[in-house]
Amino acid sequence: MRLVNQNNTILQERFFHVLFILVVFLFYSFDREHPLLELNEIVFFLNYACAAFIINFFLFPKFIYKKKYGYFALYVTILLALVIVIEELVLEKIFFSDTRGGNFSNIIFTLIDILPPIIVLSGFKIAWDAVARQKEVDELKLMVQESELEFLKTQINPHFLFNNLNNLYVYAVENSPKTPEIILALSSILRYMLYECKAAYVPLNKEIEQLQNFVELGELQIEGRGTVLLNNELEQNSYKIAPLILIVFIENAFKHSASSLTENILIEIGLKISPQGKLFFSCKNSFQNQSNTENLSHGIGLKNVRKRLDLIYPNAHKLDIITTNNLYTVELELELNS
Repeated sequence: MRLVNQNNTILQERFFHVLFILVVFLFYSFDREHPLLELNEIVFFLNYACAAFIINFFLFPKFIYKKKYGYFALYVTILLALVIVIEELVLEKIFFSDTRGGNFSNIIFTLIDILPPIIVLSGFKIAWDAVARQKEVDELKLMVQESELEFLKTQINPHFLFNNLNNLYVYAVENSPKTPEIILALSSILRYMLYECKAAYVPLNKEIEQLQNFVELGELQIEGRGTVLLNNELEQNSYKIAPLILIVFIENAFKHSASSLTENILIEIGLKISPQGKLFFSCKNSFQNQSNTENLSHGIGLKNVRKRLDLIYPNAHKLDIITTNNLYTVELELELNS
C-alpha cells in the first residue's frame, strides 16, 4: 500500500512538473508581434529544460539534500557552461548562421538569457520538495502523537485494574455477598475499556453510561461512610468525546476520599452541556488535611489525563483543580465533537 502511494506521488509530481514546464515555455516564447511558435524557440527552451531537469533530479538529491554545497556549485557551473556551449556553438549556428551565429556572444548576456527559465524550473522542484517534506513531517508528528495517545490510554487500564483488584481482594477475603456485584461491574467497565475505546472518539452517551457504572462500583468502596451524588443533566445527544477522560477524575476522588476518611465522605459529580456543545464537568471530593494531599494533583492518572487533554483538545479545554477547606474540586470545560 505504501509503495502504491509512493508511486502515485511520483506520477503526480511528474505530471505537475511537465505542466509547469509548458506554462513556463508559453511565457518564455510569447510574443505579441509574433504569436506563432517557432522551432528555434522550442529547441532553445528544451536546452534550458534539460539543464533544469538535471539540476532537479540529479544534482539536488545528490548534493543539495546531502549538504554538499561545494560540489553542487561546481557541477552547476559545468552544466551552465555546457548549456552556453550548446547554444552558442550548435543551436545558434543552425538557426542563426547568418546573424549572431557567426560570433560567440558575451557570456554575461548569455547567462542573463538562460538563467531565468532554469531558475524558475528549478524553483518549482525546490517548492514541491519543501511541501512534500513538510507533509512527511506533519505525518510523522501525527504518528508520534497517535502512538503517544495509545500509550497513555494503555496506561489507564492497568492503573484502574490495580486499584479495583485491591478492593475485590478485600471483599473476597471477607466472603462479602457484594463480591459478585463488584466482579460484574468491573467486568463491564473493563470490556468497555478494552474493546469499545479503540476509536479516537466514542459517543458521549456511552461514556456517561460507563461513568455511572464506575460510580456504582466506587460506592461499594465507601460502604455507607458518606454520600455520592451524580448530577447528570445530559440528555440524548450526538456528541462524541475522547474515551476515558472523565473517569480518571472520578477514580481519583474515590481513591483519596476512601483512603483518608473513615466517615462523612462526600463525592459530588456534575455533568451538563451547553447548546453550543461545550461539556461542563465537575467532581468534588472531601479529604482529610492530615493526609498526603500533595499526591492529589500529581498522581499517575492525573498526569496522564492532562497530557491527553493537551494532545486531543489543544485550545479546546479548560481544566481547573482547586483545593480548599478539605474539599478537592476538579472543573473541566470541554469543546465536544459532533
